[in-house]
Amino acid sequence: QVQLVESGGGLVQAGGSLRLSCAASGRAFSTYAMGWFRQAPGKDREYVAAISGSGTTTYYADSGKGRFTISRDNAKNTVYLQMNSLKPADTAVYYCAARPFGIVVAPITPTSFNYWGQGTQVTVSS
Repeated sequence: QVQLVESGGGLVQAGGSLRLSCAASGRAFSTYAMGWFRQAPGKDREYVAAISGSGTTTYYADSGKGRFTISRDNAKNTVYLQMNSLKPADTAVYYCAARPFGIVVAPITPTSFNYWGQGTQVTVSS
């Protein structure tokens, strides 16, 4: 089992950047594929980005392609989401999630991830 704690959210102006971090506790972090999801008020939780356990393969939803970068440091048990050129539409609670076996399977949905953090709020002002 793995416990996840997100950090790095906050208030930023449109066009700005934020870097989210997700620290994982537990063993064998590299055996988990990791994902970032977000949920805006009144909307379903949606996939943002995912990364394989080794970090060699990354996946992005269309909403973040070219603006967001997911990465991980297995030595630090941490996954990151660098978000650039932020828009008000990016405002949401961002969650990190873990999936055993290190492989991301399409379609990437919340139900394919087993462990979740508590979320961190990202607010982008216009």
